[in-house]
Amino acid sequence: MADTPPPASSMPSLGVSNPLVPPLYQSSVYTLPDLDALDKIMNDEQPGFIYARDGHPNARFLADQLARHEEATWAIICGSGMAAITAGLLAVVQQGDRIVASNSLYGRTTQLLGKELERYGIQTTFVDAREPSRVRAALDKPAKIVLVETMSNPLLCVADIEALVEIAHERGCLLMVDNTFATPILCRPLALGADFVVESLTKMIGGHSDITLGLLCGSGDHLLAVSTTASIWGLASNPFDCWLAARGLATLSLRMRAGSANAAALADWLADRRGVSRVLYPGRTDHPDYGVARRLLPSGCGNMLAFELEGGRPAVNHFMQQARGIPFSPSLGHTTTTCSHPWTTSHRYASPAEKNRQGITEGLVRLSVGVEDLGQIQQEMARGLS
Repeated sequence: MADTPPPASSMPSLGVSNPLVPPLYQSSVYTLPDLDALDKIMNDEQPGFIYARDGHPNARFLADQLARHEEATWAIICGSGMAAITAGLLAVVQQGDRIVASNSLYGRTTQLLGKELERYGIQTTFVDAREPSRVRAALDKPAKIVLVETMSNPLLCVADIEALVEIAHERGCLLMVDNTFATPILCRPLALGADFVVESLTKMIGGHSDITLGLLCGSGDHLLAVSTTASIWGLASNPFDCWLAARGLATLSLRMRAGSANAAALADWLADRRGVSRVLYPGRTDHPDYGVARRLLPSGCGNMLAFELEGGRPAVNHFMQQARGIPFSPSLGHTTTTCSHPWTTSHRYASPAEKNRQGITEGLVRLSVGVEDLGQIQQEMARGLS
């Protein structure tokens, strides 16, 4: 009779050695020796994993790494940035509650607040979060949570997080900050007093446009509530993307500093080009939030900028057709420079009146500036602007 093969879960012993690269645990479920072991894991009496939707080693490793970067007491990894926002909100609001949010958020976030959550009896009041007095006035009526972005997408409006923390907390309200454009390299909202921080790991932290993940982290005792919400609503991450994100995290500081330096120089260069009617970058003195940016972002204002072409949509099409080295790619955070068009992508479903209110025109181009040689980026940009 042939020998019985070992169980599929058996692995060779590593002895005294350990892998330099964290291993990938591409398993949806884990084996347990008995019911007592299951109970200990479920009761948090012993570490371990059972089912990947509830947690897996690659997500735990990535969450622990990011918690240190964010100065968080807890962190969970979700399937996208939108999943992370959803998990955080659903963990703390219920029917009849109210949210106060910036009126310059990413388009899908605005849709989540203004349409989807409204279907469940959760109301959102949108205000200009750059003016703390307006947030304070909005909180005259009780609200559960305030939601802002460190730097807004796509106009790079900068929120005064310290002022918003004070206002929210004096009204007994939580503050959630989407920190995607800054990353923890440039800003750590939890250290400034925020309660929740969201990062779209798909962007700069992943850094290579090959994952879709989100981070939700924070302080206080919200971990059980957000973890339960993420599991029940199916907002979990997958192991391979977490493994890739951990690789990207290792070079995040280098990439953010290089991208920020390129973006700052490119913004000044663009301001002098014919056909460019305005440039939006918080590190420039003509940006309306320059003063707040200097205080909030002393290590740099990030790799994102926006500029407007005088010729509207035809000029944008010409730019994209000529600047082939700067691909039209409706995302951000890649190692190389890419462009996007907020009117037709991130804010496609906002009304023309709402887009005009925010200053999003058909001639607006958003740039995610990469780590290439600055001269190479300028050469490609010049082709598009010719």
